[in-house]
Amino acid sequence: MESLRKYVAEIIGTFVLVFFGCGTAVAVGCDASLGSGYILTAIAFGLVIVAMAYSIGNVSGCHINPAVSLAMLINKKLDLKDFLLYICSQTVGATGGAALLWAFVGSESGLGTNGLYENDVVKSLGIEIILTFVFVIAILGVTSKVENGAVAGLVIGLTLTLVHILGIAFTGTSVNPARSLGPAIIVGGDALSCVWVFIVGPFMGAALAAIIYRFLDPVKKEAKK
Repeated sequence: MESLRKYVAEIIGTFVLVFFGCGTAVAVGCDASLGSGYILTAIAFGLVIVAMAYSIGNVSGCHINPAVSLAMLINKKLDLKDFLLYICSQTVGATGGAALLWAFVGSESGLGTNGLYENDVVKSLGIEIILTFVFVIAILGVTSKVENGAVAGLVIGLTLTLVHILGIAFTGTSVNPARSLGPAIIVGGDALSCVWVFIVGPFMGAALAAIIYRFLDPVKKEAKK
């Protein structure tokens, strides 16, 4: 039952992330030249993380992102079974959130899908690796100490806002394979054909962050002494 609660929490969290985050992008516009809509979208994604961290964080850890789950797997904070079931849960939640958004606004809006920067796969991968690296290493750092628990959700939410402020102009900002895959499945077409970039890039960025943080982590260094 405890495991089931974790998976349900991840479904709910990722559902809310896509519905509110991508929904805000659709509602206010996400063109870099439209400053207010651009900033509101970045803030919306960050606020969802804050809200979910303080509501489901004590149930599942509030990953709501396969890239985060991969980092936790690499750092041995998640076992392989939970990793795979978290990814399934996150994908279900993201697709459900995109489906509900589609019911309200239709697929013509794009549902907040990601796109290649200048139609360049290499540049887009590079951007997503960097953005995800920053996001995930912040998560690993702030969650490494129990005493940070009270502020962890806020720090993570603000970091997600930060990477969106930069990344929206380039790729729309993924840093989350489930967040990209859910809307792409519903929209189909070109969005689905390039979605692999927004799966591979975040996974690579997260893996890099996890490996580097294992080297940097002062807590583990102290434990070895």
